[in-house]
Amino acid sequence: MGLDTVSSATAHPESTQPFAELGLKPDEYQSIREILGRRPTSSELAMYSVMWSEHCSYKSSKVHLRQFGEKKPVEGWPQLLVGIGENAGVVDIGDGWAVTFKVESHNHPSYVEPYQGAATGIGGIVRDILSMGARPIAVMDPLRFGPADAPDTRRVLPGVISGIGGYGNCLGLPNIGGEVVFDATYLGNPLVNALCIGALRHDEIHLASAKGIGNLVVLYGARTGGDGIGGVSVLASETFSEGGPTKRPSVQVGDPFMEKLLIECTLEVLHAGLVEGIQDLGGAGISCATSELASNGEGGMHVWLDRVLLRDPTLSPEEILMSESQERMCAIVTPADLDAFMAICTKWEVEAVVIGEVNNSGRLTVEWHGEQIVDVPPRSVAHDGPVYSRPMQRPAYLDALQADVPDRLSRPATVEEVRSTLLTLIASPNLASKSWITDQYDRYVLGNTVLAQPEDSGMVRVDEVTGRGVAVSTDCNGRFAKLDPYNGAKLALAEAYRNVGVTGAVPLAVTNCLNFGSPEDPEVMWQFAEAARGLADGCLELNIPVTGGNVSFYNQTGTTAILPTPVVGVLGVIEDVAKRTSIAWSEGDVIFQLGETRDEFAGSEWAHVMHGHLGGLPPKVDLAAEIALASVCADGLGWFHAAHDISDGGLLVALAEMAMRSGVGAQLEPTGDLFVWSFSESTARAVVSVAADDAQRLTALCASQGVALQRLGVVAGDRLDLGGPIVTIAELRDAHEATIPALFG
Repeated sequence: MGLDTVSSATAHPESTQPFAELGLKPDEYQSIREILGRRPTSSELAMYSVMWSEHCSYKSSKVHLRQFGEKKPVEGWPQLLVGIGENAGVVDIGDGWAVTFKVESHNHPSYVEPYQGAATGIGGIVRDILSMGARPIAVMDPLRFGPADAPDTRRVLPGVISGIGGYGNCLGLPNIGGEVVFDATYLGNPLVNALCIGALRHDEIHLASAKGIGNLVVLYGARTGGDGIGGVSVLASETFSEGGPTKRPSVQVGDPFMEKLLIECTLEVLHAGLVEGIQDLGGAGISCATSELASNGEGGMHVWLDRVLLRDPTLSPEEILMSESQERMCAIVTPADLDAFMAICTKWEVEAVVIGEVNNSGRLTVEWHGEQIVDVPPRSVAHDGPVYSRPMQRPAYLDALQADVPDRLSRPATVEEVRSTLLTLIASPNLASKSWITDQYDRYVLGNTVLAQPEDSGMVRVDEVTGRGVAVSTDCNGRFAKLDPYNGAKLALAEAYRNVGVTGAVPLAVTNCLNFGSPEDPEVMWQFAEAARGLADGCLELNIPVTGGNVSFYNQTGTTAILPTPVVGVLGVIEDVAKRTSIAWSEGDVIFQLGETRDEFAGSEWAHVMHGHLGGLPPKVDLAAEIALASVCADGLGWFHAAHDISDGGLLVALAEMAMRSGVGAQLEPTGDLFVWSFSESTARAVVSVAADDAQRLTALCASQGVALQRLGVVAGDRLDLGGPIVTIAELRDAHEATIPALFG
């Protein structure tokens, strides 16, 4: 068959087209025919298939995501400079500074080809930040894998870690935090979420729009190749079969050195005022960049597709439009600025070519060697795709699951049994030291990293003159979300908020990556809707906006869906990073617990590790208490010696982590039920240590904020002592640090 032009599509309306193979449903294909008044050309079909994919169009989630914009205070969000709908959100952090941050998924590509899938996940999120006009300053990586001892986890995890480290280290970006969580439901469908933070001045913000009739569309960066055709757009919009990874050509291939040149080149052309609009090329490639720029601008664009610089000269027009080759950007440049733009590209050894022109036709037209192969309304491709209100049903298993409370499980009753439980917990894969992983990342490159793993939040200095900086944490307990998706999402938000708050930073904004199974399963769709509702309600109560994020559906193998995993990232601002509070305490400190402990073990690490149990209702959410706790920690800046949130594993695990971090033990004074005191996962709690002279000051501060306070003991010695020696720091370290290297080293 020859070139399928607009003329041939009109002349041969009934030609058979492979719409189903491209992921389109019959009714979606019919909608395209109605929009165009004819059958689409093969190039138009390629564009619609990638842009209307679940990953790019959010067609199953849009109706639920709207509440992130609708549920807001009467006065709005004064800190929000750019909100949902752009490449990334931007928030004001004071002194004329802004930060942009976002988290996205690269789950399916990372299962198929772990190294390149994870590497290009980092590359893609960095370009999102860059396209806002910001310099990327740090990355983070929330990760989920199958059982740590499963053969396929041993295939996937080392490749993913190498990809993240290899790409991020080559870019010179510090990796300051994230998570590594293991659960059987992620076997065959790992979650590789990537977060990037960028800094910019208020007047440096750029948006993705093609404005100015007669302005030129410049494609610059790496050449377009055959890798990543239908990569995240189609690959991430379907479930895996039981057969395992079979789609390697769909995975993008990254070149971090090209990306580093692209970053510097882009920042220079932006700061020189040579760009009228900009868009990175990620999911759906040229199809996305051209249609989004056109529909956000004057509404018209003409593209000469045969001008695109290719790595593979045999690529068809359809493949060029669908390719998700990495390290590419699209800029709108005035004719008068073109020579200056090209000169900067030449300086940075970045290839660039004019591929199009902005017009007022209201159409996106594409030609190939003089033949017109695309003629579409750009909004129909980029923004007006199908929107589904999918059927939802509360899972049939949920009543029985919630009724199966962990009260019947045998509990440790003696100090010796508590000791044994603690050592088992801190050696378990989810709580064990991840230093084997994080040591593969450069955490301190650029010289502005203030806190990094295993601290509660990553923290970076933004302004080297004043010391102003930001703290970021990502969190989610998928077991909590399985038991109660609404409160599970709130709990993820609460923990990320708390992790930022204990450093002394003031939480400002939220990004999220909502990872779920198939939206075509009514029970999964109910989980998603409840989680989205919980997150929107929680943000309103905490008075911080969702700035953007990502939805990742079809995370399941066959009929087995992952745990619902709404990963939440919270960003906070701190005026002087030199005053931040870390988790390492000092000899002679008095130790206190802030917040109330209840008998709450459903979904806990203790129930999971010691009994393989999941059932009941997750811990109570009290966001007012989280606000009060964060306020106390902010007021303690400069005189709190240490602060650490209490979450996975409970108080005794938090105390063990502080002892290992500082190299000093503690003489503790447990009260009430020893087991509940040690391992409860009640929320809105933290451990704080202060100088003995400041104990009364802390008591008064907590009383003023209505935060419960309990004295736990003093920092001293080389062990944790519960009215008698329980375990030495050396024993804790041996248990904590051996697990991951033994599995993957």
